[in-house]
Amino acid sequence: MKILLTGPTAVGKTEASILLAEQLGAEIISSDSRQCYKYLNIGTATPSEEEQRGIPHYNLSIIDPTVKDSAANFYRRAMAWEQEITNRGNTVLYVGGSTLHQQCIIQPFDDIPDANEKNIEEIEQKIVNEGIKPVFEQLQKVDPKYAGEMDGMNTQRIVRALDVWKQTGRPFSSFHSNDEISAPEDMLVVGLERERPNLYDRINRRVGRMFESGFLDEVKSILERGYTLDDPGLNTVGYKQAVAFLNNELSREQMIRDIKTKTRRYAKRQGTWFRRWDFVHWINADKYSPQKITKKIIEHLAGKSNKGYL
Repeated sequence: MKILLTGPTAVGKTEASILLAEQLGAEIISSDSRQCYKYLNIGTATPSEEEQRGIPHYNLSIIDPTVKDSAANFYRRAMAWEQEITNRGNTVLYVGGSTLHQQCIIQPFDDIPDANEKNIEEIEQKIVNEGIKPVFEQLQKVDPKYAGEMDGMNTQRIVRALDVWKQTGRPFSSFHSNDEISAPEDMLVVGLERERPNLYDRINRRVGRMFESGFLDEVKSILERGYTLDDPGLNTVGYKQAVAFLNNELSREQMIRDIKTKTRRYAKRQGTWFRRWDFVHWINADKYSPQKITKKIIEHLAGKSNKGYL
């Protein structure tokens, strides 16, 4: 059995996933598109060793920020880890909120081509020369489905989608061959949700904790290593605003407001995306503690709960 624990950022997935892994003897594969990057720990809420509590975790802090990652690359890594975990007789627990990463785990991509560096360079140069808007408008013309479903104007995903179109003449969205997505029979998909005001309050408090935990020192350390906002890993909410602050382009107050606002908008887009999946078993995390959430999932696995809300 495989379990995918999803939901918007700051909803409470990490604590619940650790408890669930402890109960089931599971190993966790992060399906987060940012936690895979080295050095970006505080700003991406990567679980610390203490928080992991000895549970094996995969896809955390393994990729240099200069490297472009993709959902297709993640899928290949995840399948290898999944095989290792199941060979040990353990449960695979996917945890995260990155929409495309989770979708490819539920419904694998067709045979999507690897990145074409020449295409990538041309598209990125156009962004430098003209800005992201005309490039996104091109994507809207050639692949309106993917452009409409994308969780925000994500530069990396726009570039990758146009690269695939240039290589194949096919829209990126066509590489998910079935419009109707359904979970595999051997996978339980559980989503955590909260009332929007409560979720937004948690996001605001998480941003506050980031700075209390030394987020700006983390960003300074990354810049001292020679990384810049041109590197894919730093194309991330929080890091962009922090670099602008350190460059005296934003006040501290505006930086914090912008991070909170952009994170809340991202959470809203995540929720819209996940709500299209009618196979998700939802749990209201406002009503239940992480311990109760874990208990409800285990009861469901034992056949004691119905489909829909747990």
